[in-house]
Amino acid sequence: MLHSMTSEPEQQIGVGTPDAFQRLWTPHRMAYIQGENKPDGPEAGDGCPFCSIPAKSDEDGLVIARGSHVYAVLNLYPYNGGHLMVVPFRHIADYTELDEPETAELALFTKRAMTALRTASGAHGFNIGMNQGGAAGAGIAAHLHQHIVPRWGGDTNFMPVVAHTKVLPQLLADTRAMLARAWLA
Repeated sequence: MLHSMTSEPEQQIGVGTPDAFQRLWTPHRMAYIQGENKPDGPEAGDGCPFCSIPAKSDEDGLVIARGSHVYAVLNLYPYNGGHLMVVPFRHIADYTELDEPETAELALFTKRAMTALRTASGAHGFNIGMNQGGAAGAGIAAHLHQHIVPRWGGDTNFMPVVAHTKVLPQLLADTRAMLARAWLA
């Protein structure tokens, strides 16, 4: 663990023989692996995080922007810095359940998210999509959400492949503030 940018790494007892490797600890990922914050069932009252986020302040909920029908929120377990989601306020599972105003605002928020991410972080490209259903990889299948993942040329390296670890250079609260400012630009 580094205490400051100029100090030497702290030697931790019990980690084995000292070597030349720095350790990148990501204990927050264990919450995701163990299913923390997962709903107990498919209904809105079953602990759906996407239903509880709107009741929080933007800062506490990591909300970037709110519309009439949808909101943009940072992913707690991002694939890349700035990974956000556009989520309808209404608790629905399937894209075909969106009404016309929800569909239009989800599309508008996706465009605005891309613009904000380009403005704030110079994103070169995006992965945008929805996983519909648990079989398709949806972590929270009962509440529709669209992922917007910013990408940069050369943003992949050995860490995800070898260490199953993604290095994120900014705290979520700082990313939220930066994107909220860029959203309004």
